[in-house]
Parts: sequence; C-alpha cells; structure tokens
Amino acid sequence: MILYLCEKPSQGRDIGRVLGATSQREGYGEGPGVRVTWCIGHLLEMTEPDRYKPEWKQWRLDTLPMVPEEWKLELTRQGGKQFKIIQELLKGVQEVVLATDADREGETIGREVLERCGYRGKVSRLWLSALDDASIRKALASLWPGQKTEPLYQAGLGRSRADWLVGMNLTRAYTIVGRQGGYDGVLSVGRVQTPTLKLVVDRDRLIEKFKPVDFFDVIAFHRVAYGSFKAKWIPPKQHADDEGRCQDRTVAEAVVQKVQGQIGKVTKAETKRVKDPPPLPLELSTLQQEASRRWSMSAKRTLEVAQSLYEKHKAVTYPRTDCRHLPTEQFKDAPKILQAVAKSDPVIAPLIQSANPISRSSAWNDKKITAHHAIIPTAAHVNVANLSREEFLVYDMIRRHYLAQFFPPHEYDATVINTLVSSETFRASGRVEQALGWKQVLGQPKEEKDAEEGEDDQRLPHVLAGEDASIEKTELNAKQTSPPNRYTEGTLIQAMKSVGKRVEDPRLRKILRDTSGIGTEATRASIIETLINRGLLAKEGKKNLVSMPAGRALADALPHSVTDPATTAVWEQFLEDIANGSRSLDEFLDKSELWLHRLIGNVKKRQEMGINPFHGLPTMPAASLAGKGGARSSARGSDAQSASAPDPSRPCPDCGKPMVRRKSKRGWFWGCSAYPNCSATMTDSPGNVSSSAPATKTASGPVCPKCQKGQLVERTEKKGGNSGNRFLGCSQYPTCRHTQPIK
Repeated sequence: MILYLCEKPSQGRDIGRVLGATSQREGYGEGPGVRVTWCIGHLLEMTEPDRYKPEWKQWRLDTLPMVPEEWKLELTRQGGKQFKIIQELLKGVQEVVLATDADREGETIGREVLERCGYRGKVSRLWLSALDDASIRKALASLWPGQKTEPLYQAGLGRSRADWLVGMNLTRAYTIVGRQGGYDGVLSVGRVQTPTLKLVVDRDRLIEKFKPVDFFDVIAFHRVAYGSFKAKWIPPKQHADDEGRCQDRTVAEAVVQKVQGQIGKVTKAETKRVKDPPPLPLELSTLQQEASRRWSMSAKRTLEVAQSLYEKHKAVTYPRTDCRHLPTEQFKDAPKILQAVAKSDPVIAPLIQSANPISRSSAWNDKKITAHHAIIPTAAHVNVANLSREEFLVYDMIRRHYLAQFFPPHEYDATVINTLVSSETFRASGRVEQALGWKQVLGQPKEEKDAEEGEDDQRLPHVLAGEDASIEKTELNAKQTSPPNRYTEGTLIQAMKSVGKRVEDPRLRKILRDTSGIGTEATRASIIETLINRGLLAKEGKKNLVSMPAGRALADALPHSVTDPATTAVWEQFLEDIANGSRSLDEFLDKSELWLHRLIGNVKKRQEMGINPFHGLPTMPAASLAGKGGARSSARGSDAQSASAPDPSRPCPDCGKPMVRRKSKRGWFWGCSAYPNCSATMTDSPGNVSSSAPATKTASGPVCPKCQKGQLVERTEKKGGNSGNRFLGCSQYPTCRHTQPIK
C-alpha cells in the first residue's frame, strides 16, 4: 500500500481522482493499492514556553532568554482528529509519497507529521505546482526521492524555531519592561511584525514632520493652424528642484510676462499608439489591496471571504497564493470556465459572449508558477444569488480579472507636443481612446480617471514640427507639495511585499525582491490584525492605519536589527543555504541564539540603568488586551478587557508597587502593576475607581515565621483540586513561598 500525504483536502481530492483513489473514507480516499490523505494546513504547532519548564510560565526577565533544549510540537485544536487518521494509515504502508505544496512550508507540514508519527519507511516526493490532471500525471510519472527535498524541511524548522525564539523572548522582555513603566498591554515583537510596525511609525512621523513647499506652474494656451491646446512650462535646471518644479515665484512671474502674446515654434510633435495588455489574474495580496481601496474591506476580512468562496461555494481556486500566472495546461479549460461563469450570472453573460476564448494572454506561463497558480473562477455551477454582498464583490473582481485575459489590449494614442517660446520650453501631452479592449470588463480605477482629468485628458490638435504657435493667454498656478498618504491595509500589504526597496545593500534587496518582501500571502493580514488588536496600530476612519503611542515607543526601543527588514533577508539567505545543503540547521540556530542573548542582555542592562521607554504611555485600548500566541496573557489572563492607570495610593501587599484596577469578564479587580513579575490581586466592589477599595488581602497580618520580613496575608487557591480554598501566604512571595492553612 502506498500512502499519499497532501497538504489540504482539496489537493487530496484532485490527486486522488487521477490516482483512482475515489472511494471516500473519513479523512482519506482509497483506490487499488493506494490511499490519499491530507493535513489541514499545519496539524502541529510550536509548544508554548510553560510546557517546557514550569519556571517559564511566569513572565520574568530573570528566566530570559528561553531556549528549549529539545524542541517540541503540539497538535493544533482542529488537527487532532485528522492526525489520528494519518497515524493509523501509516501503519504497514510500504511507501509514503509526500504530496504537500512544492515549497519550504509544504515540506515542513508533511515531514513534521511523519516525524511525530515515528515513520521510518520509504519517502518519495511528488513535486507539482498546478493541480490540473495533466500536471498531476506528469509529476506522478517522475517522483523524486525523498532525500532530495529533505533539506527544505530543515530550512522550515529553522524558520519556525528562530521565529519562536525571537517572538517568545522579545515579546516577554519588552512587555515586562512596559508593565514596569505602567503600560498594561502586550508589546509583541516578531521578525515580520516589527518591521511592519516600523513602516507605519516612519510614515506617520514623515507626515507629521512634513512642511509644505510652494511651487509654481506656468500654463500657456497655444493657438496653432488646426486648433489650440495648453502646455506647461518646463523650468530649466537652474530654477528647478529635484522634482523639476520651480519654487521661485519671481522667476515664474517673469516667464508669464516673457511669453505672453509671443509666437513660438513647435519643436516636437509625436503620437504613439499604446497597446496596454490586460492586468494579470489576482493573487491574494493584490485582491486584498483592491478590496481595501474599493470597499475599505480589511485584509483579514478579504481573506475570510475568499476562503468562503473557495471552501463553501467552490466558486474560486485556492486563495492563499502569491502567484498571478496560470499553467499552460489549464488554458484548454478556459471555454468550460467561461461557460460556467456565464450560466451563474446572466448579468455578465453578454461580456463573456464578447470574449475570445482562444486568445491567450501572458497570464499562462509555466516558468512563473509557484506553489499555487493565480486565483480564478472554477467551472463549478455557482448561484450568485446565494452569495453575500461581500462574497459577490470579491467573486466579481476575481472572475472579471480572469475574463479580461480573453479581451484585446486597451489601445489609445498618446501625443506629446513640445514648443519653444522666447527660449522657454513648454510641453503638452494628451491621449485619445482608440479601443476599450479589456477595460470594458474591468473599467478604469478612479485614481487613474482623476489623474487623466488634468493636462493629459485634452485632445491635442494635429501639428507638425516647425509650425508656429502663438500664445493667447498665460496662467500662473501657485501650488503646494503634499505629504505622503497614510497607510491603509492594502497599501501596507504592498509595502510589505516591496520592502526591499528600502534596503540599501543590493544583495539583500534582491533577496527580499525574490522572496516577495516580508510575510507571506497567508500571514500578512493576521500580522496587521495582531498589531491592531494589541494597540500598537489603530484604524483612523474607514481605511487609514495610524501608529499608537505604544507602537511608537516599542519601535524606538527595539534595536535596529529587529526593526530592519534586511534582517529577514539575512535569515532568508541562510535558510536558502540550508535548503540547498550548503549550511546546517544547527549553525543557523546557534547564530540565532547568540543574537538573542545579546538582545536580551541589552534589555536587562537598560533596566539596571533605570531606563524605561514606556513611562507615561496612555492606557491600552480594550481591544488590544486579548493577546494570543506567545503573548497569550495580558493581565490576569486573556479575558482582561480594560484597565486604569496605576494608582500609587494603593500599594501592592506583596511587592509594594502601585495596583491597577482592571476589568475581566467576571467584573472589576485590582492587580499589581508589576505583573507578570508579581501576580497579586485584590477583589473590588462595584463603582468608580475613586470609591473602590480592596475588599481583602491586606499586608497587616502576622509576621511570616519563615523569613521574618513579610506578613501573612489571605490568598485563594486558583488551580487544582483545592481551587477556591483560602490560605495564608507570605507577602514577600515569590522570594518567600511560605504558606499555612487558616485556623
């Protein structure tokens, strides 16, 4: 029996269909001598710190850095059932064919399951980037030996373990320092998350520091034999800034007077027919950018909607793709897909009738296919009446980008006329539509329309070089430079993809370009969502993202090596070296640990010097208190929802630090501002902060018989079989751990 292990159910069904494994069982398909099963993405995830060592449960600087001696994985919440199915299927098989995605992540997803199950038999690799029948058959005919791609697994382990080291340790370190400074939120740090935060912080500060600069345009209205046009003055270099603008009003006014009523000469008259090909089909990030621009839809919501179209309605192909091209083998499916789309919605049927299904755009290109091809509609019957408004909008955009591939180029005539008037150069440009082509399917973005409503929108008359042009009127237009726009989720995703442009080192810049920047199609939306939920970024209006005080303080406090996207490029280069066998996983982790020790050491030194960059930060927004992952607890657990500022008049009975009034699902309570170093809490009565007083737990009890320093105070067991029972404990906990029953 041969077992094929795929990454997701849809992939398993496609491969199973070609293999003849069409008898459906729970969690797998079966055929003669073959079974096809699947993961559901990652069935295993990195273990939380407290599962390694009990002392790692509390967030304390003296336990950092946390470096596991032996790395562990745990089953995800949704993965347990499918993992057991795979575990049973592995018993007695002669060979496993790894059929997960053809990339580092896919290799890791499959190999970590085989490793967890203790499988030691033969492993082969099915390497394919498209799931049409022809591509699957071709890949099945040339299986690779498993050892050929095993180094990809080592690279995947390196990426996930180094991310754990950075995320878990630096998030704890800076959150602890933040709470010592009075900030109650989670200050999360990550290899991708932190450079993304820095992008927004830098953009916001650029906007705030921006000082508008005056500049002046001179417009001259020309009259020629067959009509008239307006042209803009081109300032000579000595009067132009770096952008070619004149900032000296006196000079511009002199030009107005100089050319008024004069007769100039046409020095250039050039018209070119421009053929603009259709934009490629969509990948996830472009889909998210367009949804943000058009409908202010968040990146996370766009992914959820696309996933629903894929899983629930079977209307589109796999959405978490970074590729905008299609395999050539799929071109033959175009008539069937177009017919299905036409049947699904009579509104779009006339456009499909105008399409040419044998016209092939540049979208079909095997050399540019990655692990998945572009998002396109499927040949399944889709009743658009069953789609929600958001689902229809996203589906419509996907199907129209696919349909545009079967339309001719958009054609227009672009004309440029240069004139010389009294030794001053003027330029006019215009465009005349000749053929709509694919624009009858996709239309024209509002931004492009707005841009064309200036000088480029005019219809220029027919002129010849050397022809006279008289100046009938001149205008002086005073303008100001504008600050850059704030990021939206869509433009931030684009900035994450193109972040390499900001890196000076050409080698690292190329790496980031080749790896599509920082983050992946599947993770960018969740990274932005995490930054918002943790109060480091916030939404301003419907679209704009702005950095919050905590986000700015964190970006400033972190070393450049953490906020710089070039660090990701260095990592990626090392991981690529692991994948091709020229360097080892151990070497990579050793270097990562050395770097981490330096970073944590710097945090501790600054703390010893009394430097805390988080003093005076405003109270964290309620939405940011429910942390996840490595920063799972924010106050007394993930149910904390709001908190006041530390109250110096209410000292903690355990450590003397000010208490903070917090709210959980069970109501208000008082907690130590030094949490998680000190976990003391007090109950609170209803009412406002000023009228509330601790109901229990004071430090006026008898002297501790063990340390003779603290007092015995009442506490409550929070876990185990004695949960809820009261007892006496030393107020010097955790320095003194003496407890005794209440008599």
